[in-house]
Amino acid sequence: MRGLVVTGTDTGVGKTVVAAGIAQALGARYWKPVQAGIDEETDSQCVARLAPGATVLPEAFRLATPCSPHEAARIDGVTIAPGALALPPGDGPLVVEGAGGVLVPFAPDLLAADLFALWGLPVALVARTSLGTISHSLLSLEALRSRGLEVAGVVFSGDENAASEAAIVRFGQCRHLGRLPRLAPLNAATLADAVRANLRIDLLA
Repeated sequence: MRGLVVTGTDTGVGKTVVAAGIAQALGARYWKPVQAGIDEETDSQCVARLAPGATVLPEAFRLATPCSPHEAARIDGVTIAPGALALPPGDGPLVVEGAGGVLVPFAPDLLAADLFALWGLPVALVARTSLGTISHSLLSLEALRSRGLEVAGVVFSGDENAASEAAIVRFGQCRHLGRLPRLAPLNAATLADAVRANLRIDLLA
């Protein structure tokens, strides 16, 4: 695998935990292009803690305000251009984590999915299993495919919801890459065990 983008149907859906689990399982490099909000643990710091076998690359932009990248950049007086978000060179697989959902703006004229299309990497969509996930997931899949992106599959996050998961796979015509349950405690060991038991990493390698 040359690389994989991990995106989600929304913010707070579990992208970082999934990205950390995949990066650890593959011994991959991890890259968060734009970090918006740095007062608490950043996504890169979280991945470094949860995936000690992964190589965490520095972000292209670290923005202070926890909001969409385009607005955080405006507040910080920073210009985010597509050329500044080129994939970092290097050997081995690369796991790239998006920000928020599929159509989050990175710049006034650049949505997340458009950036993914520039990279040309397959995309794994992280989706909740709770109420509303079917529509959110199918809309996200349509947005990705309308840009010619390859969808590697969907990773579900949360408690099992077999009916919703089956509907998304059927109507979205995508692969079920597994489901990560909520982990308590959440640490490198519990995440590695959960990934081995629940995710189809073999479909990504």
